[in-house]
Amino acid sequence: MSSYVSVALRREVVADAGHRCGYCQTDERLSGIPLSVEHIVPRSRGGTSTRVNLWMACRSCNEFKGAQVEADDPATGERVPLFNPRTQRWDEHFDWSENATSISGLSAVGRATVYALQMNRPLLMLARKRWTLNGWHPPVIGD
Repeated sequence: MSSYVSVALRREVVADAGHRCGYCQTDERLSGIPLSVEHIVPRSRGGTSTRVNLWMACRSCNEFKGAQVEADDPATGERVPLFNPRTQRWDEHFDWSENATSISGLSAVGRATVYALQMNRPLLMLARKRWTLNGWHPPVIGD
């Protein structure tokens, strides 16, 4: 099973993702840190390096996700699938806090993903605060 992602395929996935992490919505154009190509179903679990299984993720979300495809919902303890940025709408599973610095889960999938990927990391919350003060954040979901 090949892990190679061609330059052309990477461009397609970046365009699909709008230069934003599919999980925490960090925009690589704001952070200055290139996003990683993320296998939604990890290769170690049989995932392929095809467009339908690829999305963009910030390095931290990608590393915290690792080989996980599910996690425990902290509210119920139920084991649920992690959010799939390719097939699910972000705004149906997540919401921004009033000051747009933290993300809360609206569903079991959202809560489990926020917790498993540590989407409210302190440095990321600080960056979101700075982006908000400059009018660059939060992103308009679906743009």
